[in-house]
Amino acid sequence: MQQQLEAVKAYLRAEAETVHRAKALIVLSSQQEQKLQRISVNFPSQLPSSGVDKEFDSMNNDNLSLKAADPTISKEKRRRSPPPRWYITVDELDSLSSYMRGRLTLDKINAAVDEMAMYADANARLIAAPRKKLGEDLLERVLELRNIAFSDTLKGKYFFLESDMRGPVLKLDNTGKAILTVLRHLGRIVEVRTGRQRALVLVKSLAGHL
Repeated sequence: MQQQLEAVKAYLRAEAETVHRAKALIVLSSQQEQKLQRISVNFPSQLPSSGVDKEFDSMNNDNLSLKAADPTISKEKRRRSPPPRWYITVDELDSLSSYMRGRLTLDKINAAVDEMAMYADANARLIAAPRKKLGEDLLERVLELRNIAFSDTLKGKYFFLESDMRGPVLKLDNTGKAILTVLRHLGRIVEVRTGRQRALVLVKSLAGHL
């Protein structure tokens, strides 16, 4: 019985301490609220300008002027555009003969379209790369690509070679050849013979989208 009484007393003391702390918090909260109200009333409606914003704007304008004054940068940016990604539609796939379509799916063919764009973009980057940045292992290939790219039929176009087809979807196997046949039939690529190489040119969408 005595132990229960002591336990009750301890509980009451703990509760009293909790109430005391709560009252202290209420007082502090009230003081903080009054302080914030005074700050809000006396806060100016507009801060004086330090001149930093104007200086920052001036720096930005200077940078824009430098870019505009460098014709090589702006010309390269205007000239370079992403390679075409003209995906096929369900209706186009359904229009194919069962012999041409085989086991090809819409997802697989459009994945090949992505890979073709990747190959063509990689070739375009190599062609545009400064010679001093090319290693000896790439120089011969880049010179070959440039000879192809600067021919009358391929100038300004995105293309890739059969030797670029290394998968995972588009490879020099039966499936890869079947995909190329479908894409040629649907007008997504055009085959161009140039010397010993066979270049495959990406065609832009007739609707204007890539």
